[in-house]
Order: sequence, then C-alpha cells, then structure tokens
Amino acid sequence: MNHPNSFAQNKMLKACPDSPNCVSSLANGSHAIEPFILAANPMEGWQKVISTLSKMERIKVIHSSEETIHAEATSLIFRFVDDIDLVFNKEEKRIDIRSASRIGYSDFGANRKRLEQLRSLLQKEGITL
Repeated sequence: MNHPNSFAQNKMLKACPDSPNCVSSLANGSHAIEPFILAANPMEGWQKVISTLSKMERIKVIHSSEETIHAEATSLIFRFVDDIDLVFNKEEKRIDIRSASRIGYSDFGANRKRLEQLRSLLQKEGITL
C-alpha cells in the first residue's frame, strides 16, 4: 500500500521544502542531518532499526520493507503529524533519513531532535556507529 506522504517506498527521499520544519540526510545547509551507518550485519541492523523506531513514543510505523520505512510521529499537545522516512542501502550499510512536518512553517527543531534521539538509541544498542 502506497502512503501519499511517503517517498521512501520508491527508494528515494523527498527533498525538504524551504521551510525550517524538515531534516534530511540528502539535504544541504540547515536541513542537513547525518545518515545512520550500521555497525554490524546490515540486515540484522535494519530489523533492529525498525523495532527501535516502533517502540518510540507517539511513533507508528506505517510501512516497512527490506529497504524502506515510513512512520508517522504525532505531537503530544496539538496532535500534529510528522512523516519519517528511512531508505536502506545494504551495500553501503547506510540509512538515509528524513523527518518533516506535514503542516506549518517551523517545528522548533522537533524533527531533528526526533532523529537524533533515534540515532542515540541505535548507538547505545551498538546498531549504528
């Protein structure tokens, strides 16, 4: 099932808009964020990424495959929904990441904070470098 806000299923990440409510490992400037680099077995690591993301608060994994993840994060107070997309390159042990707000202009850093929280959890588990 193709989700209208997910570009990861096409094995690509949508470019960030001009507004400061998006981060992507494929972006430059203020939208840029480092990709995740898997530390060990790529396929095992990818499965652990999926399970770790699905355990995070207010995040629901909508779609996952051997190469892509699309998840939605819902804010606590106003119930805004942000889209999280990950694309896995097994050969490079690299996971490109993107998190963006669906509506509004600024996210006050929420999308970057969320991906950095995921990065921290994965590093603590030895899944990523």
